[in-house]
Amino acid sequence: MSNALPELKCYLESLPEPHILFDDRYRILAANAAYLRQFGTQASVIGRTCYEVSHHFQAPCDQSGESCPMAMARASGQRERVLHLHHTPKGEAYVNIELVPLSNAQGQQVYFIEKMEALNVAKGTPVSEGLVGRSVAFRDMLELATRVGPSNASVLLLGESGTGKELVARAVHEASKRAQSPLVVVECASLSESLFESELFGHERGAFTGANTAKAGLVEAASGGTLFLDEVGDIPLSMQVKLLRLLESGTYRRVGSTELRRSDIRVIAATHRDLQAMVASGLFREDLYYRLSTFPIGLPPLRARADDIPLLAKALLTRVAHGRRLSLSQAALDRLSAYPFPGNIRELRNVLERATLLCDGDVVGLQHIEKSLSTDARNALSARASSQGTASLVSAAPSSAAGETRSLREVETDLLMAHLRNHQGSRAELASKLGISTRSLYRKLKALGQAD
Repeated sequence: MSNALPELKCYLESLPEPHILFDDRYRILAANAAYLRQFGTQASVIGRTCYEVSHHFQAPCDQSGESCPMAMARASGQRERVLHLHHTPKGEAYVNIELVPLSNAQGQQVYFIEKMEALNVAKGTPVSEGLVGRSVAFRDMLELATRVGPSNASVLLLGESGTGKELVARAVHEASKRAQSPLVVVECASLSESLFESELFGHERGAFTGANTAKAGLVEAASGGTLFLDEVGDIPLSMQVKLLRLLESGTYRRVGSTELRRSDIRVIAATHRDLQAMVASGLFREDLYYRLSTFPIGLPPLRARADDIPLLAKALLTRVAHGRRLSLSQAALDRLSAYPFPGNIRELRNVLERATLLCDGDVVGLQHIEKSLSTDARNALSARASSQGTASLVSAAPSSAAGETRSLREVETDLLMAHLRNHQGSRAELASKLGISTRSLYRKLKALGQAD
């Protein structure tokens, strides 16, 4: 097999993507020009082990707490793919690895060819945009996203509110062949039943009162690209059948038109709801659920990836500092790492933005984080009702017995239920009236068993 080395090296040079060749003792024997341009030089890699070059490990990956494609190939006898966090000349970066074993006449795996593809959608270091993380839970989720990205399969992102579902949707889109075409976001929770069909499919002139001109819908805007249905569990039941028709046949009609139009889109959906429970209760179509969930991906809550909080905090700080050069003290990072963040990454961002407004210097300290946490937005509705004493709120809330001391949570619950009883419009309109987001309103109603 050693006689084949020159031919293998020539083969590597013919490949446009970064490739290396190494033996069964992990020693790198050759690296093509594409690899050297992106990851190193001949002197820096040839003769060294792949695990030392890529990870700075002193032992093979599977002996250092990392998945090893060579060990997987030896077990399976076929090509294997993994996602690794590599050291590169530009710092740590996520890299897709595809390894092919080469056997001799006796069937022994003696050489291995490895292709590397750097990911631009996620980083293992603080960056100003995109996905950030190093934890096992984050990497498991990212590997699924990169696996499904190049396909046209429908993807269903499942996770609590604030876990970054839109960023993951963007990562899937950018890993696809549709990356140069648009990613169009549909905020399902903000669309009433009367608006949903028109916004999604468009309408013709005169289709309804106020339709003075024809209008293309979001499906047309996403042509050739990806349609992201955010909070798909909020789609009205009557509209679900029309979405199903789009997914099954790739066709739709504008409101007020009989013309059948065709779409070329990939659908990614996301929700914080339990769609299977909604199917069981008749609130979500079973056939639509299975159409959307060809490839489900669970997004871990922030409490399941606490090791990522320091990385995320540093990255988010640059995004909310508005041009200021701020850093976080170690005590501040420790406090953030110990906090459960029920609102996930969105809550972490809010805490950091409040902290920057409370900090006059260059270092956000423990005192700023503590004060930021103590003014958590989850108390805003109760605090506003208590401090302003708005007549409409007070009159709507049930009165308590004289001298009775009630918690802020009880006051908020009574106020919310009173407004829910008296409100005749959409959930989005109610959220606007209360001064909170639609998603926050749905979370509160779900906690009270009133989400439906």
